[in-house]
Amino acid sequence: MSRLDFTPYRRTTVGFDKLFDLLESQVRNNAGDNYPPFNIERTGDDDYRITLAVAGFRAQDIDITAQQNLLVVQGKKRPELQQGEMLHIGIANRGFERRFELADFVRVDAADMADGLLTIDLVREVPEAMKPKKIHVGGQPSLEVVDDTPAKDADAA
Repeated sequence: MSRLDFTPYRRTTVGFDKLFDLLESQVRNNAGDNYPPFNIERTGDDDYRITLAVAGFRAQDIDITAQQNLLVVQGKKRPELQQGEMLHIGIANRGFERRFELADFVRVDAADMADGLLTIDLVREVPEAMKPKKIHVGGQPSLEVVDDTPAKDADAA
């Protein structure tokens, strides 16, 4: 089992204890557990997709629960009636539970299942009140939201 040592970082940072604890617990909890296999991809600036390979499961066998900062995906395998004598069992026939820690303001947008792949789309939506605002000096009461997207250079075209 590999162990991450965040001691040098803990000595020089303040307020990141929760992050370091989360990373250490993920290493402890996920050691050797790779069923079902999954991908995590970024599909946009604030859009993500988790894809799990769930061959043999039906949509009604899958339970997806979104809590604050936690996404839990469970698969409950139904008992199959055997038609004949099994000579080799190579297809996993077990249930599973996968947990994904989500950042603040990340919510599940949609879930779909096709061709043995379960896809879960996630979106990060920062509330308007949490976005940085530009404050004008000189007594103007209005605030405007700061646009944090990089400006496209007109000369680059």
